[in-house]
Amino acid sequence: MMMRNKCKVIFLNRHRNINCVHSNQTRCMNTKYHQAAVGSFTQEEPSVLNPYQCDGLLKSYLQRNIPKEHFQHISVDLQNFGETIKNEITEMGQKCEANPPTLKQYDAWGNRIDHVITCNEWNQMKNISAREGLIAHGYTRQFGKYSRIYQFAKLFLFSPCSGMYACPLAMTDGAALVLERLLNSSEEKHSILSKAFKCLTSPNPDTFCTSGQWMTEKAGGSDVANATDTFAYKQDDETYKLFGYKWFTSATDADMALTLARVVDMSNGNFLPGTKGLSLFYLETQDKDKKLPSGLNRFQVERLKDKLGTRQLPTGELLLDGTVAHIVGDRSNGIRLISGMLTVTRIHNSVWSAASMRRLLLLSKDYATKRSAFGSLLYDHPLHMQTLARMEIESRAAFLVTFEVVRLLGLIEVKEGSEMDNDMLRLLTPLAKLYTAKQAIAVASEGLESFGGAGYLEDTGLPSFLRDAQVLSIWEGTTNVLSLDTLRAIAKSKGQVLNSFFQSVNMRLSSVTDSGNKDLKSSVAKTSIAAGDLRAFINQTSSTGHDSMFLAARDFSYSLFRIYAAVLMLEHAAWCDASTGDVHAANMWCGQDLSPATTNLRNSAYTDKAKELNRELVYDSYPTS
Repeated sequence: MMMRNKCKVIFLNRHRNINCVHSNQTRCMNTKYHQAAVGSFTQEEPSVLNPYQCDGLLKSYLQRNIPKEHFQHISVDLQNFGETIKNEITEMGQKCEANPPTLKQYDAWGNRIDHVITCNEWNQMKNISAREGLIAHGYTRQFGKYSRIYQFAKLFLFSPCSGMYACPLAMTDGAALVLERLLNSSEEKHSILSKAFKCLTSPNPDTFCTSGQWMTEKAGGSDVANATDTFAYKQDDETYKLFGYKWFTSATDADMALTLARVVDMSNGNFLPGTKGLSLFYLETQDKDKKLPSGLNRFQVERLKDKLGTRQLPTGELLLDGTVAHIVGDRSNGIRLISGMLTVTRIHNSVWSAASMRRLLLLSKDYATKRSAFGSLLYDHPLHMQTLARMEIESRAAFLVTFEVVRLLGLIEVKEGSEMDNDMLRLLTPLAKLYTAKQAIAVASEGLESFGGAGYLEDTGLPSFLRDAQVLSIWEGTTNVLSLDTLRAIAKSKGQVLNSFFQSVNMRLSSVTDSGNKDLKSSVAKTSIAAGDLRAFINQTSSTGHDSMFLAARDFSYSLFRIYAAVLMLEHAAWCDASTGDVHAANMWCGQDLSPATTNLRNSAYTDKAKELNRELVYDSYPTS
């Protein structure tokens, strides 16, 4: 009995020793996971950097286009603003994304209050926008014709970090432009509109106001002439009461808004259909007399939109039920008046597109210096660098075309622009908007991929770049709508805007040639050939009728953009202080098909047969009569 127990003790001790040895070996093998369920590896995240300090293109563009005495002041301000973006605004924008707006329609006692609740950071963005002069700089015109470049340079830095606050600023700028032009051209005094303009352009947070843009109704957005069913009834005090349903109103929490409506003849109840029946109205969103529990100006917020992206921005459906408004300009002039507003908001859209690309690319570049794969940093993988370089040239082209539009706007506003400048502004505005939006979506997708799996995870903050980018090709006109708008600009000017385009291309290419930079010679020749091919395309399609040009409208618009972007990139690369990167970027851009319209014409893409085949291809096996 004692012997058996002794053997049992020996066996147990041996078992414990074996377990101890095994435990020590396991502990040695798994030191990475000691006291941590997920292991010891962590990936260093990309740094939030000063966007101005790290953007050589922006700095060199400003230095090249702005006189030295102005550039020094502007550069210092942008450097300081970049620090504010780095240290404060970026985190605030992230909190706007994490805390989207909500709608409280009723209070505890059943009163309809329609309270749009936004986070504190969203409200702070308004104060920052005023203090930094993000609208004011465009109207105080401290730097004359360069003031718009200054203003949009700040917006370029601000937009991708603003938690979508750049959107209400775009509409605010558009409204300010409409009111300024009206006030300057009218001999009558408009005290209400004058006060509104001062608030829209104020650098004082206590008086600064934002504006909404209430155009889109249930039947659609682009065809406002036929889709607007909001009606205006004139009152004895010269105001109007509006009745209608606005299906998509961005910045629902704005202080005021511009909207379209049809004036009803009070004697017979009739109204004019189409474009001629549309008038523009100004309204304040709050009712100072607070006749309704909501405090709103006789409209209801039916709901906030559930959107793919831009979730930080309150976008609502509104029922106008006697909303008090003031007519802007002459009756039936609504479409003409909003044309200036559309110019500005489309420029904002282009700036936002270019800025979002630059911001994501900055994060991707920084990440490439911190992320290792297959034994070396991404920075040391040539294929990865090629991918980022291709993103870089897209963002550079977007930036240079967009800021050329900004430069033209600034010239024309101070009456220093020529007829050619006016033509180019009219042509380049829709081109910049439609093409940069497409670039932004593609670069956002590529940029997320450059982070691997981290780019797909919401808590990195990266997916919002792609979700938010998609609106850029939809808001203020889809790609096809703007392509047709480009054709309208050409037709309305009887081809003069095209003449100005080719004249500008030739003049600028000549200046590049005169610079004597041999590294650009081949690209200058490619661009010149592409411009000649596009001229031939225009002549050939013009002889076959309008249908061919309508079908080619998108490819034609792409060709115009790519050729002019090539010209601007070559011009920037030919500058005396240009970098080797500027030259390489220009040559890379010029290496693509600069005139896809010409290429597709050769492939018979715009014939009647092609139209029928397109329909058959799309509706193959579709159950339709």
